[in-house]
Amino acid sequence: MQDDPSARSARVLACVDQSHFADTVADYAAWAARRLDAPLEFLHVIDREPEVASTHDHSGAIGIDSREELLGELSREDEARTRAARERGRIFLERLRQRASAAGCPSVDVRQRHGSLDETLVEQESDVQLFVLGRRGASAEITQRDLGRNLERMLRALRRPILTVTDAWQEPRRVLLALDGRRTTRKAVEFVARSPLFEGLPVHLFAAGAAEGDRSLAAAVDLLAKAGRSPAVVQATGDVERGVAAAIRETGSDLLVMGAYAHSWLRSLFVGSRTNGLLRASTVPTLLVR
Repeated sequence: MQDDPSARSARVLACVDQSHFADTVADYAAWAARRLDAPLEFLHVIDREPEVASTHDHSGAIGIDSREELLGELSREDEARTRAARERGRIFLERLRQRASAAGCPSVDVRQRHGSLDETLVEQESDVQLFVLGRRGASAEITQRDLGRNLERMLRALRRPILTVTDAWQEPRRVLLALDGRRTTRKAVEFVARSPLFEGLPVHLFAAGAAEGDRSLAAAVDLLAKAGRSPAVVQATGDVERGVAAAIRETGSDLLVMGAYAHSWLRSLFVGSRTNGLLRASTVPTLLVR
């Protein structure tokens, strides 16, 4: 089914691959779509040219007379692999659609595309209000990476808020908003203040090294209080990553919100990325605001 064009501008887009992490992405996406009263769409991207080894040895079939037959056989093999991938994807997406519908989402759509993941997400961004991605994907089941190999590239390419989820579903009950005075953090405060995603959820502000009279901290508290969020403040000194991890435990927060990637990719190569460090330190889903 297709959503009404006017409604699609508010959709939640969940990017999924065929790994065991997909169910968790689906559960968080369904939760977000219900709270935002938004249509939900699952997107599955198939690599444009997957590297699949042929089961036949063509080393002796490279003569001039055999070239056309060889090309035809390779084309047929490629078409068969493509059809099989599409069918596996269709079954996979239909299962997730049913899962989200059972969780109470009234409008759930699915889409399957060929191409690169980051390019596809950028193309879709204009009518998305929230992306939902797994921190890890199919490759992590082999490599055991703590962050997916393509995650930072996708996060830097997108401008809409992005919810990156962990390996297990737990409905968010408390929110920790990490402050560091950057412009992206101010945007995160504004997002928490205005978005129905956080309606009724207790909010804690984590302020690393902020003084009692810090104006950015006072402004954040004031904005959230006016929106009815009434935040409690958690202050800490020292290592930010350890401070955030400790604040998550102490406050019982199960959702972290923060600004993301205030510096360029080039600078991050030399001095590292605080965003990546906090993602690794956080054991709960993290909503990133660019």
